[in-house]
Order: sequence, then structure tokens, then C-alpha cells
Amino acid sequence: MADMVKFTMEWLQDPLSLAIVVTVAVLIMRMQRRRAAPFPPGPKPLPIVGNMAMMDQLTHRGLAALAKEYGGLMHLRLGRLHAFAVSTPEYAREVLQAQDGAFSNRPATTAIAYLTYDRADMAFAHYGPFWRQMRKLCVVKLFSRRRAETWLAVRDESAALVRAVAASRGEAAVNLGELIFNLTKNVIFRAAFGTRDGEGHDEFIAILQEFSKLFGAFNIGDFIPWLSWADTNGINARLVAARTALDRFIDKIIDEHMERGKNPDDADADMVDDMLAFLAEAKPHAGKAAAAAAAAGDGADDLQNTLRLTRDNIKAIIMVNRYDQPLDGATYASWIID
Repeated sequence: MADMVKFTMEWLQDPLSLAIVVTVAVLIMRMQRRRAAPFPPGPKPLPIVGNMAMMDQLTHRGLAALAKEYGGLMHLRLGRLHAFAVSTPEYAREVLQAQDGAFSNRPATTAIAYLTYDRADMAFAHYGPFWRQMRKLCVVKLFSRRRAETWLAVRDESAALVRAVAASRGEAAVNLGELIFNLTKNVIFRAAFGTRDGEGHDEFIAILQEFSKLFGAFNIGDFIPWLSWADTNGINARLVAARTALDRFIDKIIDEHMERGKNPDDADADMVDDMLAFLAEAKPHAGKAAAAAAAAGDGADDLQNTLRLTRDNIKAIIMVNRYDQPLDGATYASWIID
């Protein structure tokens, strides 16, 4: 194997050999392009990078200017990804209503794949039976009106905020931004894990903030996969570290909840309790799940028999539903008050 790699590297160092490889690659790309279905009009892409050189022009104003030249449905190629810009009501209606099923899947970058445990959640799962069952789980179990009424955290934390404001009695300035941030952070943490403060609180917020930074960072592998190894800005290494910290933190929380064995109907039960209870209820049905699905045709109506909830699903649902909410919720509330 080592000899073959050495021979290949020496062969590619020869200019003629390199020219042959590039020529063959270009011919293959042109042949594939001719066989592919035609795309809508759009700016001519460059080899390999496509229209990525125009990134600074792909704002809402830039896209509006390009739409005047290329029309209401425009094609852009970002590396190997094909994107379409829709800018007229007619095309928007076609995409969002008439052909919504074809456009329902959300793209997942490398960072999102790490956060969602490879689309194990509802937000980024591919549209289909699994997505429908995950949505039903969230509606019926996690975010139902009954569950919302049993959460005391919101009332407790809101009361604490009111007391903090009242304590100033108009004699001192109140930092509403900081108070609202702490309120949102505490409510989210208590709803997800059942505790307000304590060990791991700051660690969880730090993990969320790290993923937030990584989501906004440019990763060449998202656009040109065969260059994923060129982790020039260290994004992939940071993703691995953040995912490792996330696994360590949430696995510990899940293990503690399993040992505690709290009833999900309790007033102080949290999201982890709900999902662990669902997982425990689903196990007795595992043997008859296939038969039930076959008898029903697709089995989509029987949530308990058709959905196989794993630990990765639990972690993905928690992270997607709690990701960045302490930051966004506080920011929006502060902006409205100001």
C-alpha cells in the first residue's frame, strides 16, 4: 500500500501526468453536465468553486439585482451544491405550496450534522414517516398543553424576575438585558433538565455558544467535500471537541434521570423524563411493531409501535430545541422593550 501511494505521488509530480489527470477530470465533468437536467438561468459558475466567488453579492439586495438579469427563478452553484433563488410570488407559490413536498428537506451542514446526531431530531430529519412520527412525539408528549401547564419553572422564574425589578424600588438602574437573559437561560435549563442552577449549567451554555459560533463559520467541506481534510481554520477539530463535550454532559444527565426514575406526570418532571418514559413504554411494543406496521399498511398512525427512540434521538431533540434560545430569546425581548 505504501509503495502504491509513493508511486502515485511521484507520478503526479510529472507535469504531463498531472495534465492528463486534469483533462480527464474536465471531460468527465462536461459529460455529466450534458446528461444532467438543465438548470434555470443564473450567473456562470467557475470551475470547482462555482459561484462562491460572488458570496459578498449574495445578500438580499444582491440577489434582487441578479434576479432582474436572470429572472424570478435563478440557479447558483456553491461548490458542488446547487441552490435556487426564488424572487417572484408565482415561483414562491409553486415551491412552497404546489411542490412543497419536493422542497421540504432542509440542508444540513457538517456543524448541524454534529449537533443533531446526523439528523436524529425533528427539525432536520428528512421528510417522511420518521419525521411525521417525531413531530407527533413533540406535539403529543413534549409540547402539549397539558405538559406546558405542569411546568412550574416559567412561573417561578418569572416571579423571581418581578421580585428583582421590584426590589430596586426605582432607586437604582435595572439591567433588563441581563435579567431577561438569566430568566430565559434558567427556564430553558429547568424545562430540559429539571434544575435551575448547579453543576453543569455554565458548561451547557458554553456548549451552545460554541456551536453557535461554529454554525456561522465557513467550512470548505460543506461546499467541496473532497477538501474536507483541509481543515485550515480548525472548524472540524472544534466540532469534534464540542460534540465530545456535549455527549459527556447529556449522557450524564440521562444516566441521572434513569437512576432517579421520576414519573413524567409529576409537576417538576422535565423533557428528559418525558422522553425516557416514552422509551420505556415503547420497549414492550417492540416485538409486535413490525406486525402492526404491516397490518396498517404504513403504521404511521401508531406512534408507540412505529417510532424507535434512541439515546441519540433524545440528545438531538434536546439540543435542537434548546440551541441558542438563551441568546435569541433574551435578545428579542430586550429589543422589544427598548
